[in-house]
Amino acid sequence: MSDPGTSKAERTPDTLELGTTEGGCASGDTMRDAARKAGKSDVLDRYAADYPVDPKKGPHDQPQSMCPAFGSLRVGLRMKRTATVLSGSACCVYGLTFTSHFYGARRTVGYVPFSSETLVTGKLFEDIKEAVEDLADPEHYDAIVVTNLCVPTASGVPLRLLKKQINGVRIIGIDVPGFGIPTHAEAKDVLAGAMLQYARAEVDAGPVAAPDSVRGKASDRPSVALLGEMFPADPMVIGQMLEPLGLSAGPVVPTREWRELYAALDCSVAAAIHPFYTASIREFQAAGRPVIGSAPVGADGTAAWLDSLGDTLGLKADTVGQVKDTMLGAIRGALAAKPIAGRITVSGYEGSELLVARLLVESGADVPYVGSACPRTKWSDADREWLEAKGVRVNFRASLEEDIAAVEEFRPDLAIGTTPVVQHAKAKAIPALYFTNLISARPLMGPAGAGSLAEVVNAAIGNKGRFDAMRDFFEGVGDGHATGVWEDTPVDRPKFRKKYAALNEAARKAAEAVGT
Repeated sequence: MSDPGTSKAERTPDTLELGTTEGGCASGDTMRDAARKAGKSDVLDRYAADYPVDPKKGPHDQPQSMCPAFGSLRVGLRMKRTATVLSGSACCVYGLTFTSHFYGARRTVGYVPFSSETLVTGKLFEDIKEAVEDLADPEHYDAIVVTNLCVPTASGVPLRLLKKQINGVRIIGIDVPGFGIPTHAEAKDVLAGAMLQYARAEVDAGPVAAPDSVRGKASDRPSVALLGEMFPADPMVIGQMLEPLGLSAGPVVPTREWRELYAALDCSVAAAIHPFYTASIREFQAAGRPVIGSAPVGADGTAAWLDSLGDTLGLKADTVGQVKDTMLGAIRGALAAKPIAGRITVSGYEGSELLVARLLVESGADVPYVGSACPRTKWSDADREWLEAKGVRVNFRASLEEDIAAVEEFRPDLAIGTTPVVQHAKAKAIPALYFTNLISARPLMGPAGAGSLAEVVNAAIGNKGRFDAMRDFFEGVGDGHATGVWEDTPVDRPKFRKKYAALNEAARKAAEAVGT
């Protein structure tokens, strides 16, 4: 295993050299092949097109993320009157439900277990069907989301054969395998896109009910649907920005209730704030709605976003100009009042990393690197081009190794990233902040977003002295196999580790071969 403190050029893959195996398959490849043989080729082909990976990444081609199914599970658990049912290995379901409740879910998660017998005989599908039928109570639910995890997907469990509606309750079946969807952020799009597709079919079939959020206060102003999870204040800020243009902020997709999907599809334009929602964008386009990228972040970003909105909707140039003058003055004032000085690397798996980097650059920070686990799309091109023009290296589908290598290369005053990146930076006495909890939990848009990061970022940079003191205090306690304080430092035995790793790998393959 490589030392995480070495440079990018020196780092080697964190894998054990066990020699070549016939076919060279990893378990992910095995399950992917099984899924295709079981009739899931159309699903996997669609995911490969919607959420492409970079074939040039080499051995570290897996971006950072939790289990992808966490993303779609979180979307369903946040929706009112929506039930969630998982089918997968018990350990996977336990981990997903634990993580969901850790992040604030207060809903029951349904689980349909399986055995080897029910999996291979088709009884698992019958069990899922029975569970859905028992759960479909229109007094409690508008929709039920059924999710196949890796093993049921690889086994070809056909959720498409479930009824589309039971007792008036919509049934949404999706496959969310770890071997088909690279990140949990993109799995949010899988469910959001499936729901938009279902809602669009309902709209095409006839009149639908208005959502509670707009009932009794309907506006005749054209709306802008907002695509991607955001800090709660951001949609309100965008709404205030749109009002002078004669527009309103539509629902945020993923939505919080089913009928908001209708209002989202009824927009005049969809704003891909998070640019990787490929399936959802496809549904808006199928509904005849134009889509714009980027977001009103910082002065330059806000100006470009308002211009794009005006061009798309044919708004009067002088009206857009007046709004820009008002907004840009307030934004520049807020940025000037709370400057950020220091070198900062940015990485994460939420999909908003480029927006955060833009705001940091306009706040005065030196940002040499931004890595996102999400893919490059046409909707992120404006942000990428702006950042690259400022000398920022933008890395899509960034792996942990690449993000850590950037910290080593640039030695920033602050590293913003995922948990392992933060851990690595702090071990090197570099202040660090976890992107998801400490950066995403702040407004980014318009005047409210300008300066919002300064307090936490400047405070973190100011803690450099404390990290130096801790590093010096713990100097010499050892690391790796010698971590701790010893009278006799343990002797490393790499040959033993390699031997038993090989034995474990052989035992694993023997166990997998049982029954094949």
